[in-house]
Amino acid sequence: MSPLTFFKCLSDDTRLKSLLLIEAVGEACVCDLMDALTLDQPKISRHLAELRKCGIVQDERRGKWVYYRLHPELPAWAREVLASAAEHNPDYFQSALSRIKGLLSARCC
Repeated sequence: MSPLTFFKCLSDDTRLKSLLLIEAVGEACVCDLMDALTLDQPKISRHLAELRKCGIVQDERRGKWVYYRLHPELPAWAREVLASAAEHNPDYFQSALSRIKGLLSARCC
């Protein structure tokens, strides 16, 4: 993956926040991200599809739900960028992170 491709894929607020949340919690389903970001299902699904096409996330169907996690072949430098962005910009997605962590103990899916 080239840096240009990686950063183009992250150039949307919904995609970036979704990815930072997935990186922080390990994996998330669409319903987790909907509640955390207070956005509707079509918007979340559309952006996750873009991240999947970019090779940044991998999906796994479990019953009727699809879970997303960082792609196992995502280069180390890209993982470091995400970790650093999360560490140095906690206010950017803190409220969404608090909501998703609260959901994980009582998953909707």
